[in-house]
Amino acid sequence: MLNDSSGTSVNSICILRLSAIGDVTHVLPVIHSLQKQMPGVRITWIIGKMEARLLEGLPGVEFIVFDKSAGLRGYIDLWRQLRGRRFDVLFHMQVALRANIAALLVPASTRVGYDRERSKDLHGLFINQRIPRRSGQHVLDCLASFPTALGLKPAEPEWHLPVAETDNAFADRVLDPARPNLVISPVASHELRNWPTQRYAALADYAVHQYGVRIILVGGPSEQDRQYCQAIEEAMQEEVLNLCGQDTLKQLAALMARADLVIAPDTGPAHIANAMGTDVLGLFASSNPYRSGPYNSIEWCVNRYPQALERFTGKRVESARWGAKAEFNGAMELITVDDATAMLDHWMARRRQSA
Repeated sequence: MLNDSSGTSVNSICILRLSAIGDVTHVLPVIHSLQKQMPGVRITWIIGKMEARLLEGLPGVEFIVFDKSAGLRGYIDLWRQLRGRRFDVLFHMQVALRANIAALLVPASTRVGYDRERSKDLHGLFINQRIPRRSGQHVLDCLASFPTALGLKPAEPEWHLPVAETDNAFADRVLDPARPNLVISPVASHELRNWPTQRYAALADYAVHQYGVRIILVGGPSEQDRQYCQAIEEAMQEEVLNLCGQDTLKQLAALMARADLVIAPDTGPAHIANAMGTDVLGLFASSNPYRSGPYNSIEWCVNRYPQALERFTGKRVESARWGAKAEFNGAMELITVDDATAMLDHWMARRRQSA
């Protein structure tokens, strides 16, 4: 068995990454890499409640669910679940004060965290070893470097997100086998990452008219999501299947896996689609797709982030802090319908060449 930096044998690793949906999919390659490079190692993952529902059934991983909404009671529950346990290594993968407090409850001799440049909220006080400093990394590549702290290779980008046959059956009922299926997940967790509903409607109508696709709208159960998807549906001229709020996270993953293409802004479902091996036409202006876009579909992202950053902050990508946001009113409006349809045409042309 591998030894940590202190020479202690590593038999157990605790991963602390509570949220969000997109980021926990980025941790999956680390899990698979540890299992390949350290056969038999025990892996425990402290994770958020919703995120745990997505990853349920992941082989060889014990999940400890931390309820972020429970306040002090959530920390007490975590302390009770960890009482009497000890881990050889902690991968502290979240820079947030809430996560730091949770990390304080994890007994581990080797505590690996971020380099100083990417640390905040006193993160450095809760770790004793740092990953290598790298500039300009995608979030997934940053997380993939955690195993190197144990002398291992960086994690390769592979996901294997588990879904059940019942979830696949749901997707089969929804999809049309006679034509391409295009899933639109339009609502991001931050409203300043959302593209206007009228533009989604115009893009969807174009896709149906030009390519005969089936349009499927997906979203969460919140009233905001429902209203957003309903506004798109009402603005469309062509037929659309609106599933907003009607599927589970596992059903969504199965649907993404079988879809031909997913359209989304910087949001968790875009990363679920990526994890399931489906191309994503990303709509990016408020954030940098090279840092947080769908990992295998960066080439299919409409990227107006440089223009948004310069217009609203006066900075260029080269001089701004890596990861700086351009979350301003009007940023996403820099993406035109023509931008999106041109990217769709490009993707369709490549698809035909491949076929």
